[in-house]
Amino acid sequence: MTLQEFKNQLNALTHLQFVLPNGKLIPDYFHITEVGKETREYMDCGGSLRKEEVVNFQLWCANDYDHRLKPKKLSNIIRLSESKLNLNPDCEVEVEYQGMTIETYKLGYDNGLFRLLAAKTDCLAKDQCGIPDDFQNDVDEATLVEPTCTPGSNCC
Repeated sequence: MTLQEFKNQLNALTHLQFVLPNGKLIPDYFHITEVGKETREYMDCGGSLRKEEVVNFQLWCANDYDHRLKPKKLSNIIRLSESKLNLNPDCEVEVEYQGMTIETYKLGYDNGLFRLLAAKTDCLAKDQCGIPDDFQNDVDEATLVEPTCTPGSNCC
């Protein structure tokens, strides 16, 4: 979802709700502690230089149970951020949320709910790595191999 798409959805709402990929709602008393612009420059495994820019929201929950961020207030925060940070409305929005670590999600929208969508890694130079373009990397925790070495076993 782009920043412009987010703002369009936001303008039609009276209540903000975000949902984790597992279907659990983020508590209503969340704060958006940051609106940022992140620019990343890197080289892919095929040697191509790349640059990408995203708008980042950091969602945070504390024990401030009376706090409720309203869509109008968030619109004002975004408007100020756009002017101060020169945000591109066509940039994708990423959301950070505290899980086991700081987790980064893509953002979707469905039936009045902003959905945090799992982000995945990808090979950006498949043609140079011999990987078919339609290859789907479906690795999940169930397919990961447990280490065979244990601390103190001197096997490593």
